[in-house]
Amino acid sequence: MNKLAVKDSFKSGFVALVGRPNVGKSTLVNRLVGQKVAIMSDKPQTTRHKIHSVLNRNNAQVVFLDTPGIHKPKHRLGERMVDLALGALKEVDLVLFLTEAGEPGTGDKYIIDQFQSISTPVILVLNKIDLVSRADILPIIEGFRHLYAFSEIIPVSALTGDNIDRLPEVVMGYLPEGPMYYPEGMITDQPERFIMSEIIREKVLQLTSQEVPHSVSVDVEEIQQRPNNVVAIRAVIYTERDSQKGILIGKSGGMLKEVGKRSREEMEALFGSRVFLELWVKVKSDWRNNEKHLRNFGYLSE
Repeated sequence: MNKLAVKDSFKSGFVALVGRPNVGKSTLVNRLVGQKVAIMSDKPQTTRHKIHSVLNRNNAQVVFLDTPGIHKPKHRLGERMVDLALGALKEVDLVLFLTEAGEPGTGDKYIIDQFQSISTPVILVLNKIDLVSRADILPIIEGFRHLYAFSEIIPVSALTGDNIDRLPEVVMGYLPEGPMYYPEGMITDQPERFIMSEIIREKVLQLTSQEVPHSVSVDVEEIQQRPNNVVAIRAVIYTERDSQKGILIGKSGGMLKEVGKRSREEMEALFGSRVFLELWVKVKSDWRNNEKHLRNFGYLSE
């Protein structure tokens, strides 16, 4: 990664957000950088890639890695997601272990066990404190304190913003002096094509249920700049079975139209252009266990 000029007494570094699925990692990183860079859903295993998000301060630059939720994988895609999350522990200056404010569960304990093999400082971030009483927070903290020597324990609510302002200041205290890795004003290193595909996938997650959401991948096949500030996008939503394709299209195409409408509105707000969005649905049987398809969709490297 190219390093830009070093400022006097400037701190910088990489911080991994790890945790079980659906504990609010994407909500937290969006709150920290002040803009949506990771898709959000109430369904687990929403994030499939390591997404770099950049927090710029006058005296520091923090690069957050939002990782997939660590879970017991059921297919090759799941294995890849867990490998990404665990691999991030050895690539960063600091780890934020995010979990819900409650008693540590089996999944939490499994992740904590992975910390035994690293020397990286780990901060425990207890999220969703808006859902528990203040009197319960201290016993919860003590329960986690017995499991691992966390460098800090910080209770927050990523949804309401409670105690969030404290978190960046604590994080920057653990970072070394270093360069700006990204230009000022940049909040993510993800290309527009990736962001577009994630917006579409988020709308599918929001609008569908049962087996459909996690069988979906989105490929933005073409982006055209047209006159009058219009961006034309053609994208394909891939799923694994014909029955899922029928659900995604919906009666008289109603579901697909709603996915397109919501996706287009968010893209227009984000990119500041009028968007013409063409969506198709195709079936790739059992693609989550197919190495070729996983490479084509960008989940595996060559």
